[in-house]
Amino acid sequence: MRIAIVGGTGTFGRALVHRLRGLDDVVIGSRDASRAREIGVIHGVAGAANEDAVREAELVVLAVRSNAAVDTARELAGAIGTTPLLSVGADLRFTDVGVLPGRLGRSLAEEIADIVEGPVAAGLQTLAAAHLVQADPPEEDALVCGDEPACGLAMDVAARLIRGRVFNVGPLANARALEGLTSVILNVNKRHRGAMAGIRLTGVP
Repeated sequence: MRIAIVGGTGTFGRALVHRLRGLDDVVIGSRDASRAREIGVIHGVAGAANEDAVREAELVVLAVRSNAAVDTARELAGAIGTTPLLSVGADLRFTDVGVLPGRLGRSLAEEIADIVEGPVAAGLQTLAAAHLVQADPPEEDALVCGDEPACGLAMDVAARLIRGRVFNVGPLANARALEGLTSVILNVNKRHRGAMAGIRLTGVP
């Protein structure tokens, strides 16, 4: 599968590239094409400007910072066309009392779905970049929700990232909960110094 990772020069994007290289046909997308090619050389994958990266993709992974995700989706909507998209971001607020969800209503993924023409899935919000760049895949589960075929493609990608299981957790509206889990995990890590928490589901045959 040809996967375009928009924001592939960022921390989480690079972690995805690290784990997926050699397993899929990966291309790094960035506003700075030369930077994308530079990072691509390091990882042994292609790099290109965002518009060029998404045009030939079978799945677009939107891995830019959450505060840039909506604008980036709007800028690339024409180039993405009907290609399925996976949103991995979570809108967060960092306060004196802890990390809070940045949105109280609809999710970031739902807003992106209003912009692009193709189907949208959300997932991977519980996976840490630091876990993905380790030698072995993390012993965690991954949660994905959204529209088909984006959800199925995203689950295939998630299965390459972890040693645990991948769960379809329903329609895209459940991205509200998935995005909120990021703040939950960050608060756990903050309160348990040195922790790198992940998610495992129990009781599922």
